[in-house]
Amino acid sequence: MIRAWLDRVPRPLDPVPSIKFKLGVVVVVSITASLLFFWYQIGWLPPRTAITAVLVALVASQVLAHGMTRPLREMTSAAKSMARGDYDRRVRATARDEVGQLATAFNRMAADLGAADQQRRDLIANVSHELRTPISALRAVLENVVDGVTPPDSATMRTALAQTERLGALVSELLDLSRIDAGAHRLDRSVFPVRPLLESVVAEAQVMAPSARFVTDVSDEATVYADRGRLHQVVVNLLDNAARHGPPGGEVRLLAAVRGADLVIEVHDEGPGIPPEERDRVFERFTRGERAGGGGTGLGLAIARWVVDLHGGTIAALGSHIRVTLPATHP
Repeated sequence: MIRAWLDRVPRPLDPVPSIKFKLGVVVVVSITASLLFFWYQIGWLPPRTAITAVLVALVASQVLAHGMTRPLREMTSAAKSMARGDYDRRVRATARDEVGQLATAFNRMAADLGAADQQRRDLIANVSHELRTPISALRAVLENVVDGVTPPDSATMRTALAQTERLGALVSELLDLSRIDAGAHRLDRSVFPVRPLLESVVAEAQVMAPSARFVTDVSDEATVYADRGRLHQVVVNLLDNAARHGPPGGEVRLLAAVRGADLVIEVHDEGPGIPPEERDRVFERFTRGERAGGGGTGLGLAIARWVVDLHGGTIAALGSHIRVTLPATHP
């Protein structure tokens, strides 16, 4: 109530452009009010004493106000630099008052904006790279067919189809990324056995990574309460990630079993494993990890975490395997 009343109180000093001048006005008015009070109670003070007291208070307020307002001037300068695309400027935040809290919040905002700008640059760079490769390959195939160098047989068309599917997968990832940013999350969940779903995913992954050896160990009674399409997407991303990060011809194991009230899905590869300091970052956008060497947009694991979070489950990187936990039955 008091805060609401204070918000309605007029602000006569708002037109004043300098906060230091405002503080000076406040000091002068306060001292003048004090002198009037003393004059009313004990009589008028000598004019020289009153004027000296006002001047000393005014000078002291300006000296002290310089340090108080310096973070505000630094924030103004840093904000102008941010408008030009420089997000590296920071403000000294040593005070514990409201200005210090504002400086701390400003630094945090600058860091977040800098990270968002870097993500935008990464998006452009990664998407440009990922689009260029299949488009170049598809163009080469079509040019060979048009020029008569390569006959339009089934093998040639399969090559063109594979590049088209790669483009479609990239577009799907970008659409999912836009849904994440928009907060769109509609799930069509039901309870169903996971073996048929995982077998179809493994068959699909075998086509996408023919050099890898996929081994499954799925409990017959394993069920899950999930969105079938979204869970398919999660497992596809995990198998693709394992196949790309494992050695050529390496084994990729898919395990699924019910533990208590949860379904646990694990994907193992024979790669060097994710270092402990990278295990949280691999689920961030555009993060490929130090062991990545087979391309990828860096969006697959980020989308997998988004889907798992929507289901109220957990996903974690544990060395050379990733574990997903989801509700096994309807709550």
